[in-house]
Amino acid sequence: MNTAWPPTPLSRALRQVEDVVHLEDRKEYQQVTVSLHGRGLRLRQVVKGADVKTKRQFRVRAGQFVYSRIDARNGAFGLVPPELDGAVVSNDFPVFDVAEDVAESKFIAYLTQSRWFVAQCEDPSRGVTNRQRMAEELLLALKVPMPPLAEQRRIIHAIDAVATRIAEAQRLRESVEVEREEMLRAFARELAKGAARRPLQQVAPVTRRPVKIDKGAMYPELGIRSFGRGTFHKPAISGANLGRKRLFHIRPGDLVFSNVFSWEGAIAVAKDEDEGRVGSHRFITCVPDPALATAEFLRSWLLTDEGMSFILEASPGAAGRNRTLGLKKLVAIPVPLPPLEAQQRLTQLSRHLADARQTQVTVAEELKSMLPAVLDLAFRGEL
Repeated sequence: MNTAWPPTPLSRALRQVEDVVHLEDRKEYQQVTVSLHGRGLRLRQVVKGADVKTKRQFRVRAGQFVYSRIDARNGAFGLVPPELDGAVVSNDFPVFDVAEDVAESKFIAYLTQSRWFVAQCEDPSRGVTNRQRMAEELLLALKVPMPPLAEQRRIIHAIDAVATRIAEAQRLRESVEVEREEMLRAFARELAKGAARRPLQQVAPVTRRPVKIDKGAMYPELGIRSFGRGTFHKPAISGANLGRKRLFHIRPGDLVFSNVFSWEGAIAVAKDEDEGRVGSHRFITCVPDPALATAEFLRSWLLTDEGMSFILEASPGAAGRNRTLGLKKLVAIPVPLPPLEAQQRLTQLSRHLADARQTQVTVAEELKSMLPAVLDLAFRGEL
């Protein structure tokens, strides 16, 4: 850190506030949580007061600083964005006003995203379980570099310029990703026209591979992103912590459905790098008959408007976790069976697009790594 800037306790810049709200059963509230690794605050859910056990909550206002006691050591800090003004948080998320005569709110936000600051939070974090909590007094006692306000504004401007470019690159990547997915779905729609149809169960029967649980083993889990965005890797869970949770093996090439979020496109094909991953009973795996269909064609068609209409029909309920995909209705969906050669062309196109996607992901990761480096330079006084 820049030694020319006086080390100042955070207590000079942050003043804790408690705007207590007692939730009313019939009212709806926005609940806020703080993402890890400096990704800021986000909406957790909109919920009725009757569905919240702890009625005593705390209202947050735009521009306030909030952190997670549990995940401070993982960089869970951020400012309340305008769209979450008036939302509520639980007692695990202390709320602070930023003293305008000492610090700019955005300076504090960037400071707490820096690797240096997060490292300072690791030692003070204390707790009786593996979910260590950092108390407010420990956070406020941390000494941080505090340049004059004019210098803070200069630093903010410099960091903003880099952050804006990174965000623009990310938006472009996401836009290209949407276009790629639409290309595959358009291809699938064309192939489906006039094609014979058979129930999904006859084309890609449900296949379950139960995991024999060893309490001393670790089980790496697989997740499925909504809106057709593929699979991702969850942290491993120990057999001792599973309780009654059942696990099933997932293999590359499986057509996988999240029975909780299929209604919003959580349908994917397991990739080669997903080998060895497992899923809970909430994941439905189907294995296509290679003489009839490819998994990628089925996935792409199911994500078309027509395919999703069948998925929605098979997922009765209001919204969210109440819209569970019914197995009987799923396997009865009449899926089109165009010529296998045409399906394989779509699969090949998907692989080419996946290769291009991976290149973009690599570039995006390199761009993301730029911001922590810029933050380090800024708080060393070298920006």
